[in-house]
Amino acid sequence: LVGHIYQVNQVAVSPNGKLVASCSDDRSIRLWDAGTGLAIGETMIGHTNCVWSVAFSPNSRHIVSGSPDKTIRIWSTETCTTVLGPFRGHTAGVQSVAYSPDGSRIVSGSADNTVRIWDARTGDPILTLRGHTDIVLSVAYSPDGLHIVSGSYDGLVRIWDATTGHLVGSRLEGHSYLPTDRGVWSVAYSPDGTRIASGSRDHTLRIWAATRASIATIRGHTSWLTSVAFSPDGKLLASASEDGTVRIWDVTDDWRRWDIPSVSSKRSSHVG
Repeated sequence: LVGHIYQVNQVAVSPNGKLVASCSDDRSIRLWDAGTGLAIGETMIGHTNCVWSVAFSPNSRHIVSGSPDKTIRIWSTETCTTVLGPFRGHTAGVQSVAYSPDGSRIVSGSADNTVRIWDARTGDPILTLRGHTDIVLSVAYSPDGLHIVSGSYDGLVRIWDATTGHLVGSRLEGHSYLPTDRGVWSVAYSPDGTRIASGSRDHTLRIWAATRASIATIRGHTSWLTSVAFSPDGKLLASASEDGTVRIWDVTDDWRRWDIPSVSSKRSSHVG
């Protein structure tokens, strides 16, 4: 898929499996046909800085985007135009965005150290979640929509009540706190909601029970992990790293591993 003129920061696959969205340092979002690899519609331009994060709505009709311009926008996948936004409220760049499972809310993580929840239909702010002490790098909703998980440059994973905004239990500790190694760059729930995966700058992938118990620490990458994602059936877990590889782990068979080497650009390593 060739079209962006600068670094691609993230890609997302639509829930219906037909579309791929990509965002870039060229300040644009592009939509692609997942079957043919051909570009669809016009290039989506509106952010005034690079675009760091994109995510599809559950019905695949919209894309939400976050940018270091501190704003969030919603785009139509039919017209490739802005349909809502910009949402304003964060005081620093928006690192990560995600839809709730029912599509009614959007969660965002920011360099202002906060997680925010927005009304996806109006753009109105609903809650601000405070607790991290550094940049919030990744956010995700649980499959039932009741909880939000966040990963931060402070080295911690936190779970939040998506209705009240309160922290649920204690923080998830285990990733490195060392200044040279800290930073949880990606978090993801398993499809059944029983597990959470986190990838860190400390080169490790960790699996947690949604009840906040640590299940496994997986080593193998030789540089920091930038993205993690479960397969739709929850049996496989993909991890992407600055070491230029994507690795596939079998979560049902003692973490058996397959490697997908030679990712041409180490920064183009978000998997979904």
